[in-house]
Amino acid sequence: MRTIQIATTPTEIDRCLPVMSQLRPALIAAEFVSRVQAQQAEGYQLASLEYDGAVVSVAGFRIQNMLSSGKTFYVDDLVTDAVARSQGHGEAMLQWLIALAREAGCNSFSLDSGTHRQEAHAFYLRHRLRITSFHFYLPL
Repeated sequence: MRTIQIATTPTEIDRCLPVMSQLRPALIAAEFVSRVQAQQAEGYQLASLEYDGAVVSVAGFRIQNMLSSGKTFYVDDLVTDAVARSQGHGEAMLQWLIALAREAGCNSFSLDSGTHRQEAHAFYLRHRLRITSFHFYLPL
């Protein structure tokens, strides 16, 4: 049975690291909890999907108001453990997030996805998400 919950305690947050590291390999384990907690102070939430006693999917998200889209549910991070993909966990997490966005009265649901993640793009397109813009980045 799948269960999804918001990670709030340091232990719950830390349990998300092995999966999150697959999306964000530059993360430093010793800094992960404090970085998530700093983001939580800004409205970020971290959800974990557990199956058979293990975290197999994680999602980081926030609700923000934007001139371009109104009240927006923005997904910062969404990843399923590589060994647990194609088993419905990612779909369950995505549907849970969309339901949460609707419940919160959001006008839109959005996320960015790295250009190299073609399998993720196919997944998003299958679930009716559409490519609507480009994201530009400048490291400082």
